[in-house]
Amino acid sequence: MTIYIKKCTFEDLELLQEISVETFNETFKNQNSRNNMKAYLEKAFNLQQLEKELSYTSSEFYFIYLYSEIAGYLKLNTSEDQTEIMDNVSLEIERIYIKKKFYKKGLGKYLIYKAIEIAIERNKEKIWLGVWEKNESAITFYKKMGFVQTGAHSFYMGDEEQIDFIITKTLI
Repeated sequence: MTIYIKKCTFEDLELLQEISVETFNETFKNQNSRNNMKAYLEKAFNLQQLEKELSYTSSEFYFIYLYSEIAGYLKLNTSEDQTEIMDNVSLEIERIYIKKKFYKKGLGKYLIYKAIEIAIERNKEKIWLGVWEKNESAITFYKKMGFVQTGAHSFYMGDEEQIDFIITKTLI
């Protein structure tokens, strides 16, 4: 099995949009209204928004490939680009998504390991992310990867307030 991870650049903008919309839609469309999904996808994944996020100095996107096909992606944030106010020793995994057809192939682990590798290179002591309280399979995966719940915050899907658990993995 040939797996590789590639850092996204501005040249990847349209591919980033495509994988972002596809994976988010696959993951959440059955649990949310069509209107709320549409509103969120248009706001979060329009080309201007993604280009802005790619330009942030404290954010990075990575694609994961299985053989030569893009299978998912990862977005990391540090410093002021984290979605919650955290300390300077934290790295956030803001997005980690795998296409449904690539589920159960271990690719999520590769992306977590990539985040850990980057965090260690940057002298971070922990990584964290928000996961929807109703996404039980993701919660189970993160627990197996050593994350523990350390808080919660609101996440808005269109006009619906949802709760994300804040989960953290200590690296040192």
